[in-house]
Amino acid sequence: MRTKLPLRSRSAAALAAALAAVLLVLGGCGLQPAGSYVPPVAAGSIEPVPGLPDDASVTVTSKNFTEQLILGKMAVLASKAAGFQVTDLSNVPGSLPARELLRSGQADIMWEYTGTAWLTYLGYEQGIPDQQEQWQAVYDADQANGLTWGAPAELNNTYALAMSRDLAAELGVTSISDLAALPVEDLTFCVDAEFNSRQDGFNPMLALYGLDRGTVVPEQNVGIYDTGAVYGAVDQGECLVGEVFATDGRIDALDLLVLEDDRNFFPAYNAAPVIYTETLQKYPELEAVLEQVAERLDDETMRSLNLKVDVQGEEPEQVAYDWMVAEGLVSRVQ
Repeated sequence: MRTKLPLRSRSAAALAAALAAVLLVLGGCGLQPAGSYVPPVAAGSIEPVPGLPDDASVTVTSKNFTEQLILGKMAVLASKAAGFQVTDLSNVPGSLPARELLRSGQADIMWEYTGTAWLTYLGYEQGIPDQQEQWQAVYDADQANGLTWGAPAELNNTYALAMSRDLAAELGVTSISDLAALPVEDLTFCVDAEFNSRQDGFNPMLALYGLDRGTVVPEQNVGIYDTGAVYGAVDQGECLVGEVFATDGRIDALDLLVLEDDRNFFPAYNAAPVIYTETLQKYPELEAVLEQVAERLDDETMRSLNLKVDVQGEEPEQVAYDWMVAEGLVSRVQ
């Protein structure tokens, strides 16, 4: 299972050590990219920027889990189609090291999640469930860090609850609120240890939905699993409802239904391209180039792309390329 960055917590010392180690490695090897191949690409709806200098260049970075690798390759392909020379620094191990490459100007473009920036980088204790408000908050705050957030995608990779699609239809469940009508003996949950113990995790979520733990949800109805095991546990009927990540490809692979968070408990984690502000001032067209990608990405689309890598074994760069060609954003080199 990949490291899931939203709502993950690590000690400050561990984060600092990881940041220092990764930057040392990258600096020592001259910022050489890892796995930087993408197929050759020609213009589609993303066309070369008029008047762009021949030596115009950008560097793209990403974190090292599947979704980030796909998004990073999309940024590489989009930038190439727009006429830029591109250095690919995707696949950086760790959230803070990738962020530091961008913040320091060693990278120009990175896809990031609004909730990750708000809670992990900017240090706020509570996320903002309203997606537009959360994006605006990080946009405003990151201006002081020399970073500009582009238009957000609908893609919202937050925590979610899911259950078997067939069973949900049988029980008439489409939202988290619907769970309150189920018999106590049927209302069982699989969650990972972190979500179970967080102050903004499982217990307050249950309370908001009137499913207080210990009464409506007895302790024996809650199973603690490794993060990656939750999906299989729901599929195998070990529990009725599991805690998942909203854009994980296994949701589609196992035909799970993501329940509507109808009381807006979960913070927003919309993905958006973030651009080093000095670079954007030099090449303002970059924002519109990347927006063409962002406006086509939602949870369902991202789950299908993640599925191709995590379940079907395709390479992230090929998945990104095939999708962008299919969407008409870029075209194949003839």
